[in-house]
Amino acid sequence: MARFTLPRDIYHGANALETLKTFEGKRAMVCVGGGSMKRFGFLDKVVSYLREAGMEVKTFEGIEPDPSVETVMKGAQAMLDFQPDWIVGIGGGSPIDAAKAMWIKYEHPEISFEDMCKVFGLPKLRRKARFCAISSTSGTATEVTAFAVITDYAKGIKYPIADYEITPDVAIVDPALAETMPPKLVAHTGMDALTHAIEAYVSTAHCAYTDPLAIFAIRTVHKDLVASYGGNMPARHAMHDAQCLAGMAFSNASLGIVHSLAHKTGAAFADYGAHLIHGAANAMYLPKVIAYNAKDPEALKRYGVIADFMGLGGNSDKEKTARLIACLRDMNDALKIPHCIRHYGADSYPCEQGFVPEDVFKARLHTIAVNALADACTLTNPRKPTVEDMEKLLTCCYNDTEVDF
Repeated sequence: MARFTLPRDIYHGANALETLKTFEGKRAMVCVGGGSMKRFGFLDKVVSYLREAGMEVKTFEGIEPDPSVETVMKGAQAMLDFQPDWIVGIGGGSPIDAAKAMWIKYEHPEISFEDMCKVFGLPKLRRKARFCAISSTSGTATEVTAFAVITDYAKGIKYPIADYEITPDVAIVDPALAETMPPKLVAHTGMDALTHAIEAYVSTAHCAYTDPLAIFAIRTVHKDLVASYGGNMPARHAMHDAQCLAGMAFSNASLGIVHSLAHKTGAAFADYGAHLIHGAANAMYLPKVIAYNAKDPEALKRYGVIADFMGLGGNSDKEKTARLIACLRDMNDALKIPHCIRHYGADSYPCEQGFVPEDVFKARLHTIAVNALADACTLTNPRKPTVEDMEKLLTCCYNDTEVDF
């Protein structure tokens, strides 16, 4: 038996934000990030609409990119003090993911972070509050997923939390919020969305319910992401819907080792002054992982289908997959995303010598590979890697060398 879970309600399209006026409850806690939602007036609208619905509203502001365990605990305490019956996360993946983790701790104050990270092992939620997610970026799709990612900076590791319990009750996908994204964020979140859709389509847990969502999202991102990056607003709106569809797919089919590698490298070199931004890491690793997974006959066949839907041509699945890899690399070039860690600058743009020194990378390689192998996303990758495979893949991802194993 398989399961397919989505939010009970998804409000999308122009003025979808106004549905907050219809919510029923006494108190709402709004969780938000570093200032863009306030700067563009969306935070004020959310608070105003919830008050119009008759609720007392408090905000928890300043959630950092790649939210920390400490921020989660601080937010959970704020919820315990305020006792909301609605939790509203607004912004990109970081504030919404943090709000999901805060929600768990609010409902179950006794739970440890380690227990929160046990895959599909959470206790029941919704005894105190329901959850609404409002996405401002077109990539993470956390507004419709059973996932969140929280960073333990002491260990330098991003931990995915995976459980259907944290699938939001309500998702709001209003394109007006996405119009405010700067180009670099458009690029990174867009490639994150494309990775979600491709990994979901070849996942060992894919099914007839997830495949149509994934393949339509792939086709739309291929068609509209570069135009969105260039400022085309109809394309930006299409991307906001496409990333949500990709989220519906991967939340139910799960992902693969592109995400395992991105999770475990993202904060691994933070002591050298920067992070490997999640969407950019996915974009760099995706062509390498496709080449690795294509050694599996079923995965090769499904990559061929993806290439067909993207209109890439080719006479065999092998040729189609090669064209898919070339297309992804071309998209990275158009979006100013590096092809490898060696050329990943501290500002995330391509450069001759990136911020991660080769000797540091080699010293940490084995630990990162072990951690990536243990990541929840590895379970549904179409090809089952070893630690040695992960080390080889990471080395290819550092140097931009061919995957021939």
